Amino acid sequence: MIKSLNMPENDREKFAMYVRNFVFGVEDSLVSTVGLLSGIASAGVERGTILLTGVILIFVEALSMAVGSYLSEFSAEEYMKHKEASFQRSFIGGVIMFFSYFLAGFIPLFPYVLAPRSIAFILSIIASLLALFALGVVSAKTVKRPFLRSAFRMLLLGGVAIAVGVIVGGFMQAAGLAG
Repeated sequence: MIKSLNMPENDREKFAMYVRNFVFGVEDSLVSTVGLLSGIASAGVERGTILLTGVILIFVEALSMAVGSYLSEFSAEEYMKHKEASFQRSFIGGVIMFFSYFLAGFIPLFPYVLAPRSIAFILSIIASLLALFALGVVSAKTVKRPFLRSAFRMLLLGGVAIAVGVIVGGFMQAAGLAG
């Protein structure tokens, strides 16, 4: 746990916030981006539309998540300290959220740049699942916890969300509402 790290309490709080924003940003980006891309790909949408949708999602959501992180961290700090919060600390959390979401979003999108839709669909899911597993390892190692359980938990929960995107996209295609 974070408390086991040898640093002053205030530094542990900052570190915990930064880790939280990083893990949340990467996980949410991987899952929501691959879920959306897989869903619309399984609905039979053209590759160009998949790329356009993915790029727009990554840009809009990265900014939205960063703003949400800043506002929520700022509000939580004000609540906990009963005084004006630190702009810099909350801002750094938002920046971490932005870049972690933004960069991770290209992992599931990149296969659609390189490969035809049917192959990219599989590669995107595999790359995202591997990245989720790696995120679980990095997260656990960062806070000095056993990594295997964390990695499989991240993989399983992210995999469920990906499956939902594929199922909904397939349902929409079968119902004649897409493609």
